[in-house]
Parts: sequence; structure tokens; C-alpha cells
Amino acid sequence: MITDKETIYEKLKELKIPYEVVDHPPVFTMEEMDQLGLTKKGTLCKNLFLRDAKGKRHFLITCDENTVVDLKSLSKKLGAGNLSFASEERLLKYLGLTEGSVTPFGLLNDTNHDVEFFLDKNLTKAKRIGIHPLTNEATVFLTLKDLEKFLWHQDIDVMKINL
Repeated sequence: MITDKETIYEKLKELKIPYEVVDHPPVFTMEEMDQLGLTKKGTLCKNLFLRDAKGKRHFLITCDENTVVDLKSLSKKLGAGNLSFASEERLLKYLGLTEGSVTPFGLLNDTNHDVEFFLDKNLTKAKRIGIHPLTNEATVFLTLKDLEKFLWHQDIDVMKINL
């Protein structure tokens, strides 16, 4: 299981993906992220780790921090029944992450491909996006295309959705 940000940086370098890292104090909410003043570097993303009512399907949703996500509407789009936030135990089990550190990079730890990953289509308008590198003590800025390239090279499916 990958747990350190340096591994993410190494993989980005191997793929010749340009990125910028900003180290910062630990943050647990988007409000705390906003206080860091990082929006000038790119669009900050929020990441929701969700599960269906039976706990059989798990979803990672990445969208602009300002997007309001209606879980009832999203559940219909995903054909998933009622959705709720997954527990920290599930977050650790499936993505190897802790609360406040949710990121698409965690999908590298989902070797069984149990988590369905969705990107909000509105992110395609962003010049660069900011996501955590497995820790909430840093933010990596890169283009959405480069994130998709990174995930593709790790054999991770990226599905787009209108939120």
C-alpha cells in the first residue's frame, strides 16, 4: 500500500508530468484549504468517498470545491440507490487514506478496482487542479489531462459526470 507523497512525486516524474507542490499545515475541510490562499495556483478540488446503502459499491467523486453535490440526484445518475459518506474504516481499507486526505491518488491503493471514480465534467474548464498527494499536509497542482494520464498509466478508469 502506498502511503507517502514521495511515491506519488516519483510516479509523476517517471511519466514526465509537470506538477507543483505546496506544503502546508494539515487541513481537514475545504474552508481550511481556502484559508491557505492557494486558489491562485489552480482550482481546488473536493473529493467525496461514498458508498451505496448496502456497502457493496464505493465511489470517489472529484469536483470543484464550490460544487454543491446533491447525493439524491447523484445516486440516480449512478444507479446506486441511496448514497452516504463511507466510514473512515472503509476509506482506509479501499484507498489507504485517512479523513481529510481523500484524493484520486488514493486509487493506486485500490488494486482490486472496487472504487468507481468519477470526475465532474466542469473540471475540464480548469487550467490546473489542486489535489492532495495522499496527505492533507500538501497540495499538488497539475492539469486535469495530466491527472487522467497518470491514472490511465496505473490502469484506473476515469469516468466523467455532470454534477
